[in-house]
Amino acid sequence: MSGEFLGTYSNSVNKGKWVSIPAEFKKKFTTQAKQTVIATIGPQKMNIAIYPLDNWKQKIAKLTNGSNEDKRLLIYLRNFATSELKMEANGRIKISEELIKLVGIDKKVIIKGDGNYISVWNPASYENYCNELLENFEFDVMDYQ
Repeated sequence: MSGEFLGTYSNSVNKGKWVSIPAEFKKKFTTQAKQTVIATIGPQKMNIAIYPLDNWKQKIAKLTNGSNEDKRLLIYLRNFATSELKMEANGRIKISEELIKLVGIDKKVIIKGDGNYISVWNPASYENYCNELLENFEFDVMDYQ
């Protein structure tokens, strides 16, 4: 399985809808991923989720053998703007126009590591999401122990 993706980066989207995966993330791809990623709509339909191929296969296996809710999510993910993309040697991937429009991406993006996948955000949506989380979540010192 490809490594855990952590961190947040700002980047640009060029006119051809190409986005560069940060080098720190690219290093964590296994040879099994074969520089192939799966792009789909992310949680809450607020971002694009980018899975290395090996992590995607693991996610699909988990959903296939899961609850009825997991199986509904599987159908949703397979049918909703999901595409297999080849990552170029320099880490660029071309995201579909459909996904770009769905999450309101224009010229700038936030690229965030979310554990076993990478999320691509509209910067304003990401800022709103973070502010909402901070307002509604209470941290306890024991959470950090």
